[in-house]
This record gives sequence, structure tokens and C-alpha cells, in this order.
Amino acid sequence: MFQTLGRDCHPAATSDELAAHYAVRHRVFVEEQHIFDGSDRDARDDDPLTIHVVAYAGRVIGGAVRLYPLDHAGELWRGDRLAVLPEHRGQSLGTPLVRYAVKTATERGGHLMVAHIQLGNIRYFQRLGWRCSGDVETYANLPHQPMAIDLRA
Repeated sequence: MFQTLGRDCHPAATSDELAAHYAVRHRVFVEEQHIFDGSDRDARDDDPLTIHVVAYAGRVIGGAVRLYPLDHAGELWRGDRLAVLPEHRGQSLGTPLVRYAVKTATERGGHLMVAHIQLGNIRYFQRLGWRCSGDVETYANLPHQPMAIDLRA
């Protein structure tokens, strides 16, 4: 378990937590932002190496993120599907989720973590220690900035 500002972040440990993780993502990426049509789930969700993290706002799950290694050595990691429900966005759930993902990848031998960041969130990630890594590219039919954080720093 990982707590920041009283926020509990941990991998989904029960079927109810995993269902809540997917529900948060669905509400944000399918219903609210219309980034995905029907579902944001993909093959990564079924990979046993993927870690589905939930963040509690009091007694309810208000945020989610997933992370997974991109190479066999476990040195390169990706964080994605960071989502916080609208009613919890003022409650500091995003930062503990990002920090939990970075900490977890580091503890599992990661050297670098990468992500595709929506353009409006670049400064937020920079404040958390991430840097731009290449030119803006299309991801999920929207412009995203590739970003990275050195996990050995």
C-alpha cells in the first residue's frame, strides 16, 4: 500500500477493485473524453505483467492507472490509462497514482518509464519530474506528447 496525502494507492487486489479500476477508465476515456469507442481495454489488460492500480478517495475508488514492462529485462516501463473521476479531481488523486506507478516500476528493476501524455497535462507531468521525449505524436487518435522519467535518478 502507498499513501500520499492520506490517499491509498495499491494494485487491484480483489475482483471488485479490478472492476472499479476498469469502471474509472471507462467513465473517463469512453464516456467523458470519447477517446475510445465502447471500451478502452486492450490486450495489455490481460497480460499477467500488467499492474492495475486503484486510488481511494475515502472509501470509494476515484482513480486508476496501469503500468507494465515493455522489455524482457524489465528495465523499460510504460504507464498509461491514468484516470481520475471528475468528482475526485480536486482531491489530489492523480499525483499519488503517478508516484505509485514510478515507485513500483523502480522497485521492479525499471530504469526508464515512458508515457503518452495529453497535451494539456504536459506541465503537470514536468512538475512530477518527467521530461518530453520526442515530438508530439498521435496516440488513440489524439495528439500526445511522449514523456519519460529516469527511474535511477
